[in-house]
Amino acid sequence: MGSAPSAGALGQTATQRSAPARSMARALRDALAAWLPALPLLLLAALLLVIPAMLLIVQSFSTEAGLSLANWGKVLSNRNDQRAIVTSLELAALSATLAMLIGTPAAWFISHMFPARRAIWLALLNVAANFGGIGLGFAYLATLGNVGMVTLMLKAIGIPFDPPSPASFTGLAIGYLYTNVPLFVLLTIPAMGVLRNDWWEAAQTAAATRLQFWRYVGIPVLSPFIAAGWLLIFTWSIGLYGLAFALAGTGGATQVRLITLQIGLTLQSSAFGQERAAVLAVVLMVLATVSLLIYRVLLRRALRWFR
Repeated sequence: MGSAPSAGALGQTATQRSAPARSMARALRDALAAWLPALPLLLLAALLLVIPAMLLIVQSFSTEAGLSLANWGKVLSNRNDQRAIVTSLELAALSATLAMLIGTPAAWFISHMFPARRAIWLALLNVAANFGGIGLGFAYLATLGNVGMVTLMLKAIGIPFDPPSPASFTGLAIGYLYTNVPLFVLLTIPAMGVLRNDWWEAAQTAAATRLQFWRYVGIPVLSPFIAAGWLLIFTWSIGLYGLAFALAGTGGATQVRLITLQIGLTLQSSAFGQERAAVLAVVLMVLATVSLLIYRVLLRRALRWFR
């Protein structure tokens, strides 16, 4: 007959069984300790971003008969809503392109200034990038309005000048530049340091011209950063409401259709307002999400130069 297991063998078996449990408890404790400082921020993000976004998505499909695509069909077949989506994309693309064309050389020159002068420019750019909404709308009218400073100055020297209407596509594009160009410069200035001086010295050693250096080295290296900045400005411009409302107002919302202005106008005047606004808000979220996903891909491609 086999002998009974000894007390030492039983204790060793119990210790072996409790080791994974202790290891799991230690891993859980370490994870909680690592994530504990971020829990307030995660809770705030859930309350202010995740839950409202989920409610908007559910509301966009909600009808009296239950969940369906009827709301989406009404919005996407409405000519005004279609125009709002297309105009928002056009205005955002134009604003981002102009900000890129103006901001890229500005960011390059500022990044190569002496530290004291660069600090002054960065301070001015930070103020300009955070100056928006009603205040920026007033600044636009004071500069390019019918009795604005530039308008009166040009007329005083005999130059006929008819300023664009603030509620027009051109007026909004000019107004967006006030904040988009400084923001683009601030976003791309750190990327300008990627180009190293020894790369240019190596190109000179190989008898390369400055044009060849920029064509084969400078532009390929900086293009992902510049494209990422373009996407951020594009996404930012789609979601602007305060500046667009300050320039266009309630009446202007019928002259130039934008998603954000259409949401505000719909909530004020339409019996179908809540569901229609929810659909437009979800469209806005989808556009922003796609842009940010592409941004992450571009940024991952750009950061390879830091490895």
